[in-house]
Amino acid sequence: MASEGRAETLALREQFDTEEQQKDASTLGMWIFLITEIMFFGGLFLVYIVYRSANAGVFAVASSSLKVYVGAANTVVLLCSSLTMVLAVRGAQLGERKTIVLFLILTLILGGVFLGVKAYEWNEKFQEHHVPGAAFHFEGLPPELQGRAQLFFSLYFAMTGLHAMHMVIGVGILSVLIWQARKGTYSAAYMTPVDVSGLYWHFVDIIWIFLFPLLYLIDRHLGK
Repeated sequence: MASEGRAETLALREQFDTEEQQKDASTLGMWIFLITEIMFFGGLFLVYIVYRSANAGVFAVASSSLKVYVGAANTVVLLCSSLTMVLAVRGAQLGERKTIVLFLILTLILGGVFLGVKAYEWNEKFQEHHVPGAAFHFEGLPPELQGRAQLFFSLYFAMTGLHAMHMVIGVGILSVLIWQARKGTYSAAYMTPVDVSGLYWHFVDIIWIFLFPLLYLIDRHLGK
């Protein structure tokens, strides 16, 4: 019976007996990967919290230089991309190829918009000399506090840069999914790649939900 199932479903790999077994293994693998990512980002969050606690005033001043409306706009973009990803997964569950392709493309576009806005924001920081290094200068702070402000922006670029790298990877994954979906690879019987990719995309979105208040909002009133 197992051999007949393999013959009927080209998507079923030979090491699995059923589609359900293959899906469970793939989903478990993605969750294990995401747990390692949570520990990785968790370490960065911990470092940020420790340094912010020790330099609350300077971090608040540095944070106030970030444009809240830009970060908020990108938050909305990512939330919308999570919605379109959910709809793409739903389309895959129903075996609707056009729906899968449409919402994957919309998710890809929204991901590109997020990266474009982030590139604009980084470029602005370069122009303001807020990039850590020899040319760093934060106007309004005395020389003895410049190093602490530079620490904030070091963490800002490290955390948002790592997040952006995950977004770029996600965009690459979406591109492959769109190409395969247009060929009719996915159906109600086989939609695991779309499903597990959705888990990855939602994880990246959730990370930003934590980054936005930590970098843009917390203690912002102290910097005014």
